[in-house]
Amino acid sequence: MLKLDNVTKVYKVGAFGGKVFAAVDGVSFDVQAGEVVSLIGESGSGKSTIGKMILGLASITGGSITVDGVPVKPGKDYYRHVQGVFQDPFSCYNPVFKADRVFRMIKEAYYPQVGEKEWDERVRSTVRDVRLDPDQVLGRYPHQLSGGQLQRLLIARALLLDLKLLVADEITSMLDASTRIDVLNLLAELKERGLGVLYVTHDLSLGNYLAERTVVLRRGTVVEMGVTGKVFGNPLHPYTRQLLSAVPRLHSPWEDAAPMQTCHYHENAASGAMFEAEPGHLVACAQLDACPQ
Repeated sequence: MLKLDNVTKVYKVGAFGGKVFAAVDGVSFDVQAGEVVSLIGESGSGKSTIGKMILGLASITGGSITVDGVPVKPGKDYYRHVQGVFQDPFSCYNPVFKADRVFRMIKEAYYPQVGEKEWDERVRSTVRDVRLDPDQVLGRYPHQLSGGQLQRLLIARALLLDLKLLVADEITSMLDASTRIDVLNLLAELKERGLGVLYVTHDLSLGNYLAERTVVLRRGTVVEMGVTGKVFGNPLHPYTRQLLSAVPRLHSPWEDAAPMQTCHYHENAASGAMFEAEPGHLVACAQLDACPQ
């Protein structure tokens, strides 16, 4: 369904734009229908930039992004099938309007022919699908609702469309622990309906909980990807090991992350490919700065 092929995003930086910075460099992966793929990396690794390019909010410098073979083309037809939910739910609502105005905007843009009674029934049914009571949340202002309620309303808004792909960009980072699990379980339910989900996060534990496959980014480049159990159970790239060693443990002290090692895949990486260490588990060169570009 979603396919990224050698995608690059370059920004001009410095005085008068005399230099360039590659925020995303040659990224390739896919997301299938009914699948959750976690896109993991530290802040500044290029995760959100990739999400923005998929949603048509940032242009692509090189490569291609397609959904069902159709290139990204921002507009009503594209957003009918591809939607995003972002980190700060409060920023997605106008505080002077009631929260359910987001549903009215969907109706005006996509379903003007639907009668008011039918539309109201659709909205209430969809709100119940995201584990909310319509009588408790509809008709309230954003400040009267919690972050978790607002996030679920945004997911409900997306579900009112003929949705195929949801880009969930750090959607649980501002929520408390119990609400995070509710939202993640909701995404898991949507996956069972055939929805493809790209889950962008820096939280490895949540990515491990939710996703069938994991893509690890470092400096805008994929360094490891594959079946989540293999990436987390047998991390091969030193950067992935560093990320895993940084996860807090309740009953054991933190360990210093191991330094970057001599790369076992350098010769393969020099050709621009990733090395298949085992079926469904790919790893890139560990010496990113040393490898030929």
